[in-house]
Amino acid sequence: MTSLALPGGPRLATIFGMPNFPFRRAKDVRRFAAALTAIALALGVSACGGNSPASGDDKPVVLTTFTVLADVAKNVAGDKLRVESITKAGAEIHGYEPTPGDIRKAAQADLILDNGLNLEAWFGQFVEDLDVPHAVVSDGVDVMPIAEDSYQGKPNPHAWMSPKNVQIYANNMAKAFAKLDPSHAAEFEANAKAYNTQLQSVQDEMVSKLSVLSEKQRALVTCEGAFSYLARDAGLKEVYIWAVNAEQQATPQQITRAIEFVKDNQVPAVFCESTVSDAPMQQVVGATEATFGGVLYVDSLSEADGPVPTYLDLIRHDAKVITSALTGGTS
Repeated sequence: MTSLALPGGPRLATIFGMPNFPFRRAKDVRRFAAALTAIALALGVSACGGNSPASGDDKPVVLTTFTVLADVAKNVAGDKLRVESITKAGAEIHGYEPTPGDIRKAAQADLILDNGLNLEAWFGQFVEDLDVPHAVVSDGVDVMPIAEDSYQGKPNPHAWMSPKNVQIYANNMAKAFAKLDPSHAAEFEANAKAYNTQLQSVQDEMVSKLSVLSEKQRALVTCEGAFSYLARDAGLKEVYIWAVNAEQQATPQQITRAIEFVKDNQVPAVFCESTVSDAPMQQVVGATEATFGGVLYVDSLSEADGPVPTYLDLIRHDAKVITSALTGGTS
């Protein structure tokens, strides 16, 4: 993958996502966005939107920033729009490096969807320099702040980890699609409604199964604080080793804190995300009576033959792993 550098500035290592956001000043972001636009223009890209000549159809093109949004968008769009994702299945969105090809896609899209909440801090700046409409799908979500570390007080971007929030995402997409293609507005609205019914089923089943837990045991202990919204909407207390995945080792103090919480509350199981090492959480397991409940998925879908090829697969998987491990399978 091509790495890029700011003119007269530092080489870009990771830009796609708040935890690794390297810019120190807003003007750096504008300079970088301008540099990318120059690259796109040098490659013969027009920044006026429109379908890619290689698409083979005349459907409006919707470009999303990562695979979770793309899958939700496909469910809302049905067969009326062509939906693509910048990142591929399995990609770590927090450390994503855009390529000139990504710039071409963005310039040729008819609509761009991003999560917002600082997840794509660079991408938001770049969109401002393109003549392409865009919508922030998290608009209207009851935002939760990051509770600690250097990003304390900033929005937790992982709002899609709650089925209730993704209902808001789907409704926002339906409205954006209706503006893009008014002739199919009723279909977009109906698709969003049908999809939201499935999301509500996941939410209701998860809450019902967790109802057997005692107050002290109603805790979701994970490696990263990526489950704030899911925990809140499921009636669980969120506990984590680190608040934000900063690609660094967990400190002894962080692990000790998790161990003490698990012991004090007799938490039956703990979890870790698929994109990070579970070694720190295994230390918690070794020092307590808790079991390792399993791997949870957050930032990306898998390939079609993998465990979570769709968002509904992802959230159903996570809900099942969490409820089964915490209740001992009795739910």
